[in-house]
Amino acid sequence: LWLNIFCCSDRAACCLSDCQCCAELGVADMGLLRSEEMKYGLLVLPVQDARRYIERVGKGTNIQFEDMNAHHMRRPYRKHIQRIDELERIMRFMFEELSRLEGCGIIQNKLNEYLDFDGNYKLDEVEVDLQQLYANFVKFKGNNTVLLNEKNQAVEESEVITAALQILGSAGSAAPSFSEAESLRRPILEDDALGGRRLGYVAGVVLKADEQRFSRALWRASRGNVFVQFSPISQKVEDPKTGQAVDKSVFVIYFQGSEGSMKDRIVKVCTAFGVNMYAWPSSPEIARQRDIFLKTQLQDKDKALQAYQKFLYNETKDLVSPHIRNSTGNSKIEDWRLFCTKEKAIYNILNQCEEGMVLRVNVWYPTAEEAQIKGILKTESDVTPDSSGAVLNADRAPKHAMPPTYIRTNEYTEAFQEVVDTYGIPRYQEANPALFATVTFPFIFGMMYGDIGHGTILLLAGLWLVHNAESLRFTQPVLFMARYMLLSMGIFATFAGFMYNDFFSIGLQLFPSGFEDPDGDGQWSPTYDVTNSGGSGPYPFGVDWAWHGAGNELLYVNSMKMKLSVLFGVLQMIVGLLLRWSNAIYDRSLTDFIFECIPMMVFMLCFFGWMDVMILYKWTHPIDNSPNIINSLICMAMGQQDNNPLWPGSVELAQKLMIYTVLSVPIMLFPKPFVLLWQHKQEEKKALASGHPLLEDEESAGPSSGGHGHGEEFEFGEIFIHQIIETIEYVLGTVSHTASYLRIWALSLAHQQLSLVFFQKTLNMGLEMSFPANGIMLYFMFGAWFGITCAVLLGMDVLECFLHTLRLHWVEFQSKFYKAGGEKFAPFNIRKLLSDSTTD
Repeated sequence: LWLNIFCCSDRAACCLSDCQCCAELGVADMGLLRSEEMKYGLLVLPVQDARRYIERVGKGTNIQFEDMNAHHMRRPYRKHIQRIDELERIMRFMFEELSRLEGCGIIQNKLNEYLDFDGNYKLDEVEVDLQQLYANFVKFKGNNTVLLNEKNQAVEESEVITAALQILGSAGSAAPSFSEAESLRRPILEDDALGGRRLGYVAGVVLKADEQRFSRALWRASRGNVFVQFSPISQKVEDPKTGQAVDKSVFVIYFQGSEGSMKDRIVKVCTAFGVNMYAWPSSPEIARQRDIFLKTQLQDKDKALQAYQKFLYNETKDLVSPHIRNSTGNSKIEDWRLFCTKEKAIYNILNQCEEGMVLRVNVWYPTAEEAQIKGILKTESDVTPDSSGAVLNADRAPKHAMPPTYIRTNEYTEAFQEVVDTYGIPRYQEANPALFATVTFPFIFGMMYGDIGHGTILLLAGLWLVHNAESLRFTQPVLFMARYMLLSMGIFATFAGFMYNDFFSIGLQLFPSGFEDPDGDGQWSPTYDVTNSGGSGPYPFGVDWAWHGAGNELLYVNSMKMKLSVLFGVLQMIVGLLLRWSNAIYDRSLTDFIFECIPMMVFMLCFFGWMDVMILYKWTHPIDNSPNIINSLICMAMGQQDNNPLWPGSVELAQKLMIYTVLSVPIMLFPKPFVLLWQHKQEEKKALASGHPLLEDEESAGPSSGGHGHGEEFEFGEIFIHQIIETIEYVLGTVSHTASYLRIWALSLAHQQLSLVFFQKTLNMGLEMSFPANGIMLYFMFGAWFGITCAVLLGMDVLECFLHTLRLHWVEFQSKFYKAGGEKFAPFNIRKLLSDSTTD
C-alpha cells in the first residue's frame, strides 16, 4: 500500500529514464508535494464535429474550459439545453411514477457498463421514445385516476349504505305498526304544531382529521339545530392525487325538515369542506338493493384496477430492464438519465465556445498530458478525413492569470487532500500539506486515541469499509472516500495503544516487567539498569504493565505523554518551516529565504528545539540533581542563573541560543520591507531608462508584492505594517502553538480515564460480586459497558480526537508555510460528472 502511494510519485523527478517500479506497480504520473505543471492553450474545433470531440476529450483527457461568452452571454446551443431540460423533467416524472409501482426496481450504479455502451444512444431517438412514453404514462395515469375515483366513491357510498342499514333496521327487526315507508314520513309529534314537519338527512364521507372542525362548523351554521353522527370507515381510502392512504369517516346529519334553508346551510358547509355527499336511502329495502349493487360495482372496479396495474407493469418492464445489447448494465431509463446528463454537460461546454467558421475556446491542461491530448484529437480527426480536424495550440496565459491547481490523487490520498482543500486550495505549485498529512494525521490521532481495544474496533470498521467499498461508492460516498483514512486511524490508534500498553484501561503482560515486589508490600523496585550504564534494559516495548494501578501512575503517564506531545509538536512545526524553505527556493525568492525562512528556523530551533533536547537528554542520561525544564526555560528567557544545569556548560549554551533567538526577531522584522523598496526602485529606474515607465498593473506584478499577495500598487507603509504583523504573529504563534500541542496529552488522558471509569463502574463491579451473582450481573454489566463504550468512546471521542487533529494540522502546522488561495483544477470529466449525478 505504501509503495503504491509514495514510490516514484513524481515520474519527472525519477532518476531513471524508464522507471521499472512504477511500471510494475501501475502507478500513474502524479505530484503530491506540488501540483502539476499547467499549460494554457487554444482548442479549435470544427463546428459539425464539435460535439464528438468534446465527448472524446471528456472521456480520455483532463482539460478545463474557460467561458469565452461570459461577457456577451451568447449561448449558441441553448435550444439543445432546453430540449434536454424537458427530457429531464419527463424522466423525473417517470422515476416518480415507477417508484409507486411494486416490483419495478430500477437497476443503477453500473457506470462502467454504461460508458462502454453509451455510443448506441442518440439524442433524437431518446427524445422520441421518452415523449411517446410520457404521453402514454399521462394517459395511463388519467385512466387510473378515474378508476380510483370511481372505486373510492363506491367504497364510500357502500359505507354510507351500511350506516343507513344500521339506523333504518334490518329485515329481522320487529314489524312496526305502520308500514316502513309510512313510518319514515309520519310526524314525530302528531298532536304538536310541529307535527307536519319531517326529519331530514344529509350523509357523506369526511376526512377523519376534519371531524371536529366539521362538527363545529355545522353547529355554528345551524345554531345548534342539527345532530351529527360519525362512524369510521374500516378500510383506508387511497388518495388519487398523492397515492397515499387516508382515514375517512361516514357522517350522518339529522335536521328538522327535509327541505328549506337549513338544508341549504348544511350543504354549503359540506361543500366548503370538500366532503363527498351521497343520497340517503328512503327505506331498508332500497338500502339493501343499493348495497348489493355497490358491492358488485366494487368488485368490477378492483378487477379493472388489477388489470390496469398488470398492463402498466408490462409496459414498464422494458424501462426497468437493461438494454438488450447491455444485459449487465443499468435499467434503460437509468441509462437515459445518464445519457441526458452527459449530453447536457457537453452542450454546456459548447456554449462556452466562441462562434465563427470554427469553434474556439481557451483551455488549461497538464503539461504532462499535452502529447496524449493531441494524440486523441488526431485519432478523432482520422475518423472523418474529409473534414478539418481539431487542433490544440499552446498559448501564453493572460497577465495575472493564476494557473489552476491540479494535484493527482488516488483512492488513499483523496480523503487527506479533501481535508486540506477544505481549509483552502493550494496555490499553483505551492507545497501541498496533504503529502505529510497522510502520515501525520492518523499518527497524531493515534496519540490522542491510543488504546489497543478501541483502536482494533476502529481498525475493523476501516477494514469492513475497504472490503465493501463498491457497495458504498454511490450509496454512501462520504464513507467510501474516508475508508482508508479510517483504516489508517485505526492502525495508528492500535499502535499507540501498544505503546501505552492500554487495552480497555487494562495493562497487558506481553513481556516480563522491569519492576518487582519482592516483599509483596506494594513497593516495586526496578530490576533494570536505571543509570543506563550498560546493564539490562527496561521494558522492551511501550509502557511497563507494572505502572497500571500504581499510586503514581497518573503522575508518570502524564509527564510522559506531555513531553511526547511537545516533542512531536515541535518536530511537525519544524517540518512546516522546512516546507516554507522549499517554497522560497522553488519560487527563487532569495529575500524570503534569507530574511524570513532562516530567522524563523533559528527562532524555532534555538528555543523550542533546545527544549526538546533537554527532554531527550533527561530521558537518556541519569542526573543526580535533575533540573526542572520549565524553570530552566524561564531562566533562559529571563537571563537568570540556572543552578541545575543538564551538563557542565549547558547553561552557557542556553544563554547563547537565547541571544540567537532574540536577534532573529529584528531580522524577520526590518530587512525585507527595505529590500522590497530597493527592488521596486531598481525596476523603476530600468523602466525609465528604457522609455517605458511602469504601469499600475505592472507595479503590482513586480517584486513590490513581496509574496504578500495584495495585488495592489506598491506602498512601503502597507508592506512594513504587514511585516510587523507577520513577525508578531509568528513569534507569539510559535509559543501558543507549542502549548496547543499539549491537547494531544489532554485528549489521551481523557480517553484513558474515561475508559478506566467505564470499566470500574460496570465490569469491575460485576467481577467483585460473589458467585453466582457475579455471573448474572456480568451479563447485564457487559451490555452497559459495551453500550457506553460505543456511544462515548467509539462515537463522541473519535469525533473529538478527529477535530482536534484537524485543528493541529490547519492552524499549528499549515500556518508555518501554507498560504492557500489557489483555484482548483476543474476538468471536464464525464466519468466524474456521471458519478456525482448518481451519488446525488
